[in-house]
Amino acid sequence: MKALILVGGFGTRLRPLTLSFPKPLVDFANKPMILHQIEALKEVGVTEVVLAINYRPEVMINFLKDFEDKLGITITCSQETEPLGTAGPLALARDKLADGSGEPFFVLNSDVISEYPFAELIEFHKSHGGEATIMVTKVDEPSKYGVVVMEEATGRVDRFVEKPKIFVGNKINAGIYLLNPSVLDRIELRPTSIEKEVFPQIAADQKLYAMVLPGFWMDVGQPRDYITGLRLYLDSLRKKSAARLATGAHVVGNVLVHESAKIGEGCLIGPDVAIGPGCIVEDGVRLSRCTVMRGVRIKKHACISNSIIGWHSTVGQWARIENMTILGEDVHVCDEVYSNGGVVLPHKEIKSSILKPEIVM
Repeated sequence: MKALILVGGFGTRLRPLTLSFPKPLVDFANKPMILHQIEALKEVGVTEVVLAINYRPEVMINFLKDFEDKLGITITCSQETEPLGTAGPLALARDKLADGSGEPFFVLNSDVISEYPFAELIEFHKSHGGEATIMVTKVDEPSKYGVVVMEEATGRVDRFVEKPKIFVGNKINAGIYLLNPSVLDRIELRPTSIEKEVFPQIAADQKLYAMVLPGFWMDVGQPRDYITGLRLYLDSLRKKSAARLATGAHVVGNVLVHESAKIGEGCLIGPDVAIGPGCIVEDGVRLSRCTVMRGVRIKKHACISNSIIGWHSTVGQWARIENMTILGEDVHVCDEVYSNGGVVLPHKEIKSSILKPEIVM
């Protein structure tokens, strides 16, 4: 089987992290976001993954070459010269996706984190005999999204309603699809939207089905949702393989610590924390609801909450970092500095406090 991952553009919502790496290579729970998806695809027998990309493909390919060998899966790029929306890339990669086998292929949005129940999706797709299956997820506030209106009994999609004013349902497109090759005949090579143009057409022909995604779902394309996504991911890990989570007197709730990270005495870590490879957390540090990426050093008695600390950064002694502070790569926060929602671009030294949310160039 094959899969197409819609990588897309610049990842502006996750800046300053995406100034250093393309968004799919930004770490999430100690490994690049896209790797969570590729590993899950490999598990259900996908042998080739095509990345639809219009920004820095060479960085992606060089990075993923290592994983091709480790996972035994082919990873190729389909590069757009102009942004083609969410359907155009399928037309562009047509020769790679339609290999004459008639087998369906996966399409995923690269920002989506979930438990990826691909085996169940394949089974459901084969059982209904339609042309396409989309995964949907239930949300509390459907008025912010495009809602999928479907027959509960069969899963057949009736129609889509964009940001409904009155309640029509609470299921939204989760950005995970399984499509028959015939869907490619419906897509022209031009900028076009799979959600607004292609799927409504298949639904009108009564050949589109939806499966409700079991477990959690999050689009982690922006910082607040990234932090929420980490919480949901660690909750799921607790249920599925709790042995991978850290334990000890200094741990509260769900915490993921890379085996090469070092943690000092008298720390209190958690809930909902990921500490990456090679990190050094000195004595008396307090961490909660945050991600600390590869090679970071956090000095004594610093306190970090609701924040993302980018690669190889340093947080000084008694510093306090909170309220969605995002430090880009190689940022150095001096001792006793306070950051309230600062967004700091790479390679900066922060000597004075950031008292209100702002971007520090």
